[in-house]
Amino acid sequence: MTTPFPFTAVVGQDDLRLALLLNAVSPAVGGVLVRGEKGTAKSTAVRALSALLPAVPVVSGCRFSCDPAQPGPACPDGPHEPGPGISRPSRMVELPVGASEDRLVGALDIERALAEGVKAFEPGLLADAHRGILYVDEVNLLHDHLVDLLLDAAAMGASYVEREGVSVRHASKFLLVGTMNPEEGELRPQLLDRFGLTVEVAASREPDQRVEVVRRRLAYDDDPAGFAARWADEEAAVRQRVVAARELLPSVRLGDGALRQIAATCAAFEVDGMRADIVMARTATALAAWAGRTEVLAEDVRQAALLALPHRRRRNPFDAPGLDEDKLDQTLEEFSGDGDEDPDPDGPGGGGGQPTPDDGSQGGSGDGARPEAGEDGEPQAGGAGGGEQSPVRASEPFRTKVLSVPGLGDGAAGRRSRARTEHGRTTGARRPRGALTKLHLAATVQAAAPHQRARGRSGPGLVLRRDDLRQATREGREGNLVLFVVDASGSMAARQRMGAVKGAVLSLLLDAYQRRDKVGLVTFRGTAGEVALPPTSSVDAAAARLESLPTGGRTPLAAGLLKAHEVLRVERLRDPARRALVVVVTDGRATGGPEPVALSQRAARLFAADGVASVVVDCESGPVRLGLAGQLAGELGGTAVTLDELRADSIAGLVKDVQRRAA
Repeated sequence: MTTPFPFTAVVGQDDLRLALLLNAVSPAVGGVLVRGEKGTAKSTAVRALSALLPAVPVVSGCRFSCDPAQPGPACPDGPHEPGPGISRPSRMVELPVGASEDRLVGALDIERALAEGVKAFEPGLLADAHRGILYVDEVNLLHDHLVDLLLDAAAMGASYVEREGVSVRHASKFLLVGTMNPEEGELRPQLLDRFGLTVEVAASREPDQRVEVVRRRLAYDDDPAGFAARWADEEAAVRQRVVAARELLPSVRLGDGALRQIAATCAAFEVDGMRADIVMARTATALAAWAGRTEVLAEDVRQAALLALPHRRRRNPFDAPGLDEDKLDQTLEEFSGDGDEDPDPDGPGGGGGQPTPDDGSQGGSGDGARPEAGEDGEPQAGGAGGGEQSPVRASEPFRTKVLSVPGLGDGAAGRRSRARTEHGRTTGARRPRGALTKLHLAATVQAAAPHQRARGRSGPGLVLRRDDLRQATREGREGNLVLFVVDASGSMAARQRMGAVKGAVLSLLLDAYQRRDKVGLVTFRGTAGEVALPPTSSVDAAAARLESLPTGGRTPLAAGLLKAHEVLRVERLRDPARRALVVVVTDGRATGGPEPVALSQRAARLFAADGVASVVVDCESGPVRLGLAGQLAGELGGTAVTLDELRADSIAGLVKDVQRRAA
């Protein structure tokens, strides 16, 4: 068995270690989400935590880790006789991103259940994680159907497996810990809220600390057992402190003053629901126990807010996580009650607070300057590089119409285009390839019925053979690659016009986030097209690139289309099953390079020849329109929509306007 890296040997990362230890003291806090760049000891610290947890008493021979003091009445291995049980180390179960549904919840033998009436159940990871830690690395990449199962288990404290009327239920209460790199995409809001605490981690910029990180890692790799032995005393001390804090926890008093500060803080930051208040209360209580106190102080409330609220105040995936600490201190001061100490602006000792991000999430853009509207937006003199203008702020995003890829795909599960998936409505049946996962009962009975006499059936039961089983084929939705090709030339550079264009693309990005798509961004201006963002699951990265997009120069439409075609060619090699939707945002003009119109037409026909689904968002404005975007859509083999038509409420708004005029 591999010797884990000692928890106490992790250099720095005070907030991460504190959040994990608070959950070790009080599992009711609800777990930890660790966000940060790659190579910052996220996984190392989480995997080391299990060694600090106290041993767990379990019923001997129970595969579901039942507590001998309160065995589960519905345990599939039960009923259990009263007894002292045995003690085993606390488990940390890791859920792979690509795990199957059966691996997570367990597998039920449908063949034996139908033919013999026997509930033959093989436990999954949710059973293994009961009364321990369930760790998901790269949790933001977890498939939606697995996220749904995790949400159900976390909410009910139990796992249900149901197949064609045969069901198994067992307890599943676990500490959920996830790590993620925000560059690869964000979490669904429902799962994000299930994590009690969140921590942002980053590599230290101090040379001495980085040297120590490398020194310890090299020493561990050379001799894991010897390195762990050198830290054994520190590990034992932390383990004893966790045990002592757990014993003290029931005696900790959460006074009315602290509770009022918690409620006021959650209200001031406008978090949704009441889970944040409850998590903050449990976290503040655990902080007091960890410090060896029986009274919750204002400093505990402050630290609890820094750990429990940053991920709950986000309103959309483009909001940066974090809290305004000045606002937090002001709220705590305003609602400080008698008997509570004044808030400590430096936070509790040893824990450290969340760093305040230097972002624009609290008050707009960094410089606050909004460029003034231009007059015509035509290319400035100076060729390719001349006429570049500063980035324009995007207009307010809106709900867009659903753009989808025609036909039936086989890509990763999502919410955009029709596809053959493991989940969705049943459309037919087939022979299973490998293990049976979704039984089509009617087709199975129909296949077995003609052979009952030959098989010697004499009773009411149905004599089944494995060849009779039929797998249900289902149709659901898939996620696509949405590749934005954005015209950033001078003809698009008028301030009001480019702000509306960016607002439209931002709206489509938000739609892509909600539909679990990958996104990419290609821009063209001057003389060339540029890949501003390679295909990624991080829509907030695309939004950031869009916000800083400069404009000006000529319109090399052909270069932009050719660059997009190359991006799609490479992406098809990486992920052949994921279909693409190309969204070209332009007024249709082509002025860059020799024979710009003819060349852009030939480039557009490449997409039509490959059968790539495309939509042209027509940004042409003014009383006189040339209709060039519509012509481009025809060459692409796609459709064209105006900015107004892109809005999901455009038709409803038109009806309301007609009704208002009639009145």
